[in-house]
Amino acid sequence: MKSAKIIGMGHYVPDNVVTNQQLEPLMDTNDAWIQERTGIKERRHIVPGGEDTTSTMATKASQMAIEKAGIQVDDIDFIVFATLSPDYYFPGPGVMLQQQLGFKKEIGALDIRNQCSGFVYGLSVADQFIKTGMYKTVLVVGSEVHSGGLDFTTRGRGVSVIFGDGAGAAILQVTEEKGKGILSTHLHSEGQHAEELALIGPATTDWVPNYIERNDAEDIRYYPYMNGNFVFKHAVVRFQQVIQEALEQNGYQADDIDMLIPHQANLRISQFIQKQMNLTDERVFNNIQKYGNTTAASIPLALSEALEEGKVKAGDLVCLAAFGSGFTWASALIRW
Repeated sequence: MKSAKIIGMGHYVPDNVVTNQQLEPLMDTNDAWIQERTGIKERRHIVPGGEDTTSTMATKASQMAIEKAGIQVDDIDFIVFATLSPDYYFPGPGVMLQQQLGFKKEIGALDIRNQCSGFVYGLSVADQFIKTGMYKTVLVVGSEVHSGGLDFTTRGRGVSVIFGDGAGAAILQVTEEKGKGILSTHLHSEGQHAEELALIGPATTDWVPNYIERNDAEDIRYYPYMNGNFVFKHAVVRFQQVIQEALEQNGYQADDIDMLIPHQANLRISQFIQKQMNLTDERVFNNIQKYGNTTAASIPLALSEALEEGKVKAGDLVCLAAFGSGFTWASALIRW
């Protein structure tokens, strides 16, 4: 039976490091306040006007993944690109990645808008394509540029201190090795809470000319909004549910997990889940401390680093789990 196996991972973050201390002159905050609530010490931001964009960062992460996988660009049959921050409103960045990687063939490129769970949703899509035999090798990418759209004032500090820029990529390939690769994926949503974590405008219901006409400096709909406590309470429940769902479907228990890589939303969420599942520090990977929340990029960025550091090895049972805007949540269980 065919299944999908990750054969290469890559990641990229901008060189520009932004520490908590650098945010202090911009808003009423400090390093201790940020670390206490989020665990974040620093994050990466692109330099305005520089070379880094959502698509170019994805290209660099993909090139690393291709090299790690030991394949050529034209071995890839399809692209799945997850982001909430595309270079343009349209077209999506998938086609830009296709062009930047220098494909000789005109492969398809699918853009996914599932925010924090976008990469896991993308893995699920690629997994199904491979299992059905439609494609043999699929590139799945998560890439985000948050920094250009954040409110760096005291008004926006609850969101702006959290998010960073970066990209991660995975090469999935068909395998017939029994019990290896992606064992299952699990996808959920609860749209009734969509506006608890959202960027409302500009949108087709309130388009750019209206914003220009109003010229209202206090109009904050074009900045991200997050009901932090509400999101936290739902996240800790949904994370556990979707991890347990994956384990039960495959006949495993929490003790069987060799490495849990949660979406890097907030270190306090990850620590809460770790404690509830009775997992040791060695079996949970976090890098939010140095990158912040990179949304769709966070899981592939963390998985790529975990592999580089030798914390994920052949035969390990790896669980990926995410919760975020939508509300959407997802998990994937993988035998490495």
